[in-house]
Order: sequence, then C-alpha cells, then structure tokens
Amino acid sequence: MSTSSATISANPSVTGTSGAAAGRALMIGLAGLALTVVGFFISHDYHAVALAYLVGITYCTAIAIGMLLLVLIHHIFDASWSVLLRRQYEHCFAAFPWLFLLFLPLLVGSWMGTHDLIWPWMNPEHEVHGGTVATDILYQKKSGFLSLGMLTGATVIFFLIWIWLGSRLRKASFTQDQDGDLKWTHMSRVTAALGIPLTALSLTFAAIYWVKSLEYHWFSTMYGVWFFANCVRGALCCGVLIMVWLHRRGDLKGVLNNNHFHSIGMLMLAFTVFWAYVTFSQYFLIWNANVPEETFWYNLRELNHDGSTNQWWYVGLVILFGHFFVPFFALLSYRFKITHHIIRRIAYWILAVILVDLCYNILPALKDEHGDSLPFLSSNLIWVLTSVVGVGGVCVWAYLRSLPGTKIIPIRDPRIGECLTHHE
Repeated sequence: MSTSSATISANPSVTGTSGAAAGRALMIGLAGLALTVVGFFISHDYHAVALAYLVGITYCTAIAIGMLLLVLIHHIFDASWSVLLRRQYEHCFAAFPWLFLLFLPLLVGSWMGTHDLIWPWMNPEHEVHGGTVATDILYQKKSGFLSLGMLTGATVIFFLIWIWLGSRLRKASFTQDQDGDLKWTHMSRVTAALGIPLTALSLTFAAIYWVKSLEYHWFSTMYGVWFFANCVRGALCCGVLIMVWLHRRGDLKGVLNNNHFHSIGMLMLAFTVFWAYVTFSQYFLIWNANVPEETFWYNLRELNHDGSTNQWWYVGLVILFGHFFVPFFALLSYRFKITHHIIRRIAYWILAVILVDLCYNILPALKDEHGDSLPFLSSNLIWVLTSVVGVGGVCVWAYLRSLPGTKIIPIRDPRIGECLTHHE
C-alpha cells in the first residue's frame, strides 16, 4: 500500500460540525464553572466547595498528563500502531494552558488570605492531632516544603513543563504534515527522552502537593505511582471515546480497524492490573506495619470516632470492585475490546470510578466537630460534578478548537503505513 496516496485520500482535514460542537462544549463548561462559583457563595462551607473544585481540576489535569505520557512513550519506543491515537492526544494538549488558568483561583485565593481555603497547613491555627499547625513538630520539619510560596512556584513549574512539552510535540507533528521532514520525528524523540523524567517527577510532586498534603501527617511512598496509574487509565479511556466518536462521524472509517481497539484495550487491561497492584501494595504495607502515623489515613475512610462504619468504607468497596474487578473481567474479552459500544461503556465506567477514587483521596479531608470525615453522599458531591463538567467542558472545547487545524491523522509520519495496516 502506498503510504502517502492511501493516507491522504482517506483522511481529509476535519471540518463540518467541529465548530458547533466546540461552542456547545464551551457553553457547558462555562455553565459548570458558573454553578461552582455560585456554590462557593451560597454554601455554608466554602472550604467544601473549594475541595470539590480541586477534585475537578485534578481529575481533568490527570487525564491530560496521562495523554502526554502516552505520546512521550510512543516516541521513545518508536511505536507504529498508536500513530492514529497520538494525533488525537496532540490536539488534547491544547487544554494545558486553560487548565493552568483554571487552577489559578485556588492559588490566588490562598494568597488573598484565605489560608484554609484548601490546604489546612496554610492556617497556623488549624487544629491537627490535638494541637495546631503552628505547634506541630511534623509541620515544622516539613515547613520548607509545605509553604504557600513553594506550592505556588512548584505548580507554575509543573504546568510550564507540561505546556512546553505539549507545544513541542504538537509543533513537530503538525509541521511534519506539511513538509514531511524526518527532523521532526527526531525532535519528538529528543523531547520524549527529556520529557518522560520531567513528566514523571512533576506529576509525582503535583500529586503530593495538591492531594497528599491535605493530610500532611500521612506517609506513602506509592502515592505518585498511584496517581500515574490513574493518569494513564483516564487517558486511554478518553482515547477510546475520541476514536469511537471520530469513527461514527466517518472521519476514520476505512482507517481505524479492530486491531487498534484491541491494542488500546490491552493497555487498559494492563494498567487496570497495575493500578490494583499499586493500590493493594500501599494498603497492605500500611495495614501490616500498623503504624499510627500511617493507619489514620485509612481509619478516616472506614470508621467514625465511635467505631461505627462511615460511608467512605462503602466507597472503598466501590473502588475495589469498580476500579479493578469489573474492568478486569470485562477487558479479558477480545470481543468486548473490539466492539465499539462495549469498549466505550467500559471507558465511561473507568472514568467514573477514577473520579470516585479522587473523591476518596480528597474529600475526607472535610471533617465534622468530632474529627470524622463528612459523608460522601452530601451536597458537596454536587459541586464535584459541576466542577468536573466545568473544567471538562473547557478541555473538550480546547480539543475541538484544535481539531480542524490539521489532518485527522499524521499523513507524513514515517510509521503511518504500518499503523494503517496494524494487526496483533
């Protein structure tokens, strides 16, 4: 098969309904953000709304980071089957600057004097383990790391890294469509070699700063790996949704085949097992060591102060079965992986449980007067959903706005011929 002629004829530039869809996505996103802002003013607990917004922005950013990692890995391994998927992720990188902009309200609110807006260690008077942050020896030892200036500077650096890497990958890929020069492939590989360690370190520290530090007494060496697993799983699921959507639109008919979906499905299965391994290892090590400085994190998510079971115990069971057993057994099936409507439903399921997993890690930081975590099923869940819709709508808009700017597939990528004829 002639790579150039077959590819160009089969893949015109994306036009049609993308502009209208982008406008709808933006309106939905702005509506979600507006409702979240309303919730901040009408809620009796603005801290709860701020934490719900942290769930939303972290959820969408994690998926974007996962896409970045998969593209970097694609170039490092000089993969062929994923060229089609890679192009869609490159369009998604357009969301990184907007994610940075949407994260700024949390930082600005902290600098404006609302010290307990999100992270309790910013408030010296916050009560923690029988004392206050100001008198807590553990905070004093960590104060060089856990400070508003360090959090702000680190967050800015994280997003600059992701934006820079995404921009370089987009430039190389999109320009190669025009001139076909192999120097752009080389540029992408050099970017990947530098980008993988930078992305790995930045996502780990982002998880620690944004999420883990909500309970800064807690220790876990697995936390960055847990976050990485959710990043990649979310990215793979969004990739499935995008590919099914483009195929149904007709943009990828005759180009996308069952073997592409089978390969994506195998990766989804692999990272399902990987997530389970990491999560179980963290729980088992903490349970087996039985050290109070570590076990309290799980105790908050299982029991109230009087020993009764709280709602988070059942949320943990939902994560156990919904995040592992259901997708694991579903993705074992070859037919399920290549049947569009089935693999799409599996992707929706995993994306939903990833959101529940983030809620499980973030929202128990909200406590009542007894020190018990506030229940999962409460009005706070409304603000989580509005935040996800708001931030997610902006991200979808950024993708759809970028989509018509280039060919639907990299027509002059040196591996495009192998991709179009991909088989197991």
